[in-house]
Amino acid sequence: MATRDIYTSGFDEDVPATTNNACPDCGGCVRTNTLETLCEECGLVIDEYRIDHGPEWRITERDEESQRRTGAPLTPTRHDRGLSSEIGYKRDASGRTLSGKKQQQVARMRREQSRGRFQSKAERNLALGLGEVRRIAGALGFSDSIRDQACRLFRSAQNEDLLRGRSVESIAAASIYGVCRCNGLLRTLQEVADLARVENQRVVNAYKTLNTELGLPTRPVRPRDFVPRLASELAVPDSVRQKALDLAEASEALGVTTGLKPSGFAGACLYRACLDEAFRLTQVEVAQAAEVSVPTIRAHSNSIQEVHQRHL
Repeated sequence: MATRDIYTSGFDEDVPATTNNACPDCGGCVRTNTLETLCEECGLVIDEYRIDHGPEWRITERDEESQRRTGAPLTPTRHDRGLSSEIGYKRDASGRTLSGKKQQQVARMRREQSRGRFQSKAERNLALGLGEVRRIAGALGFSDSIRDQACRLFRSAQNEDLLRGRSVESIAAASIYGVCRCNGLLRTLQEVADLARVENQRVVNAYKTLNTELGLPTRPVRPRDFVPRLASELAVPDSVRQKALDLAEASEALGVTTGLKPSGFAGACLYRACLDEAFRLTQVEVAQAAEVSVPTIRAHSNSIQEVHQRHL
């Protein structure tokens, strides 16, 4: 028997294939792909099915809990994408407690496994950076999708050799902030940098590098986007919040917000709205919520009043 007969290629469900069958309705050509079998002439769907490439689930007879026989799915939050296994501590696979001698042997095996876990320094840096991304994302309360996107961004930064000359912690924090900007999440760079284990300026420089080298599709942040968040933190009434939104939108239309920090200008709009609505709110409270200084709130508030009076 020839070798080509043994290793005959089969049907690949990921590649569309055309059959020789005719359409029962119009007699046209029938095409089969991964989702359905349909006629190219009249569009008649002859057969429809979907191949599930995910893990297989089943219900056991002993209990009603669902079990997975193919293991956990791949995850971008691990340097090995979750394919490696870890040695346990005091119990075996059946749940029985190990003896003292066996525990010592397992501890030595676990130590050797941890030493040979990384094949290179780049893989070690990747594991360290992904762990830092998970820590910051968990501290900020982000969802799993945002955390996974930040981990992929960190991988891209390492593949582009952007970690050279920079700390892993700064690139990890910059990846978190970059994903926030791309998804329109209202998180300031100061909030992310405060959770990083490096200086704030290093996180700022790392984000500028990621944005420039990788061309992140960041969205412009407007002051009016920060108004609802600041209003909720300061517990102001709806009339004040709406007044602050109107001031922010009018200022953006006049071009007053160009080159200014959005959260600081939003805080100034909120403070000016409190003055107009006779709601008691100090500049110190607004500055702390917006993470800017008190003179910044005062200067922006005066400029808002002057510009709008001149415009009116």
